[in-house]
Amino acid sequence: MTDLQTSLFIIGGAFLVGVISYNKWQEYKAKKSVERAFSGSHDDVLMTPPSKDGGEAPVRHEPKLFESEHEADAKMAAVPHDDIEQSAEQQALEPQLGNPVAAPVPVARRDLPVDELIDCAIPLALEAPVRGDKILPALQSLRHVGNKPIHFIGEDANGDWEPVAHGGVYSTLLAGVQLANRTNPLNEIEYSELVSRLRQIADDLGAEPDLPDMMEVMHTARSLHQFVIEHDAQLGVNIQSNGAPWAISTLQAALTRQGFDARPEGRMVMSDGDGGLLFSLSTNASAVAETTSRLTLLLDVPRVAPDRDGYGAMVACGRSLAARLGGVLVDDSNQPLADVQLAEIAGQVDAFYREMDAAEIPAGSVRALRLFS
Repeated sequence: MTDLQTSLFIIGGAFLVGVISYNKWQEYKAKKSVERAFSGSHDDVLMTPPSKDGGEAPVRHEPKLFESEHEADAKMAAVPHDDIEQSAEQQALEPQLGNPVAAPVPVARRDLPVDELIDCAIPLALEAPVRGDKILPALQSLRHVGNKPIHFIGEDANGDWEPVAHGGVYSTLLAGVQLANRTNPLNEIEYSELVSRLRQIADDLGAEPDLPDMMEVMHTARSLHQFVIEHDAQLGVNIQSNGAPWAISTLQAALTRQGFDARPEGRMVMSDGDGGLLFSLSTNASAVAETTSRLTLLLDVPRVAPDRDGYGAMVACGRSLAARLGGVLVDDSNQPLADVQLAEIAGQVDAFYREMDAAEIPAGSVRALRLFS
C-alpha cells in the first residue's frame, strides 16, 4: 500500500467518524427537546406562585434591571391623583424634617455584583422557575475567564434582582463578565470561552442565553480599558534623609507609631479605619538591606474616595515623618516640595475626582475598585 493510499484511508476514516458523531449529537439534542416538550412532571407549587383566580400562570418577565419610561408612565397613570399629590407633598417635606429622601433606582442597584456599566450582561431566560440550590452548583464552574471575574444575579417572583442564593427561586438569570481591568480588556478568546461554557450551563438549567454581538462587546471593552489607562493615577511623596541613612529596624518602630500596618507581603500600609487603604509606604530597600536614606508614600488615587482625603492625609503623614526622622519632602527628581506645589497637586487631584464622577465611576466606589485591580 502506497503512502497516498494510506493517507486517503486515514482521511476517509476520520470523515466517517465525524459524520457518525454529528448524527449522534443531533439525536441527543432532538431527544432532549422532546423530553422537555412532553415532560410528564407536575408543577411544583413551591416553585410556581399560584394566580389569585386560579387561571393562567404568571407571564415570565424579560430580564431588566431598570424600568423603561413607558412602564414607569403606565404605573404612574394607575395611581390615584390624590395619592400622587400626597406623595409629592411628602417628598417636599422630608428634607425639611431631616428624613432621608429615597435614592434613585440606578444608585440602589450599584450594590449588585452584575453592573451593566462595567460588565457584559447576558440574560438567561429559564423555561420555568428554578431554585437557587439547583442553580448554584452549575455556576461554580464558571467564575472567571482569563483574569475577568464572572457574577450571576437572578430575578425573583417579585421582579427584584438579587445575587443567586440558596432558598431563592428565580425566573431569569443575568450573567456578567467584567469588561476590563488594569491589565487588559476582555478579548475575543475570553469572550468565546465564556459563551461556550455559558451555553453548557444554560443547557443544564433549561435556559436560553441572549448573547450580545461579539464586535460590540469588544468595542465597549476596549473603550472602558482606555478609560482605565487614562485614569490609572498614582501619586508619590518622598522623604529624603538630611544626614545618615536610617536603620530599617529603627524605622519599623517609628512607622508603627505613625499608624502603619505591616502586611504579610512586606508592605507598610495606612488604613482608612474601615478596612480600606489610604496609601502605602516603601523603604526603597531590598529585603536584606539594613539601612535606607529614602522613603516613598504612594497613593492609588482612583481606589480612594474623595471624602477620605487620601492625598491630604499622605502629605500630612510625610511631613510628620520628615520632622520625626530628620528628613525633607522631595519629588521624584529629589527636588524639595514647597507648600505651593503641594497645593497645586491637590487641585489636580480634585479635578481628577470630578472627571471620575462625571464618568459615573467615582473614585473609591465598588466600580472603581473592580476596574482598577
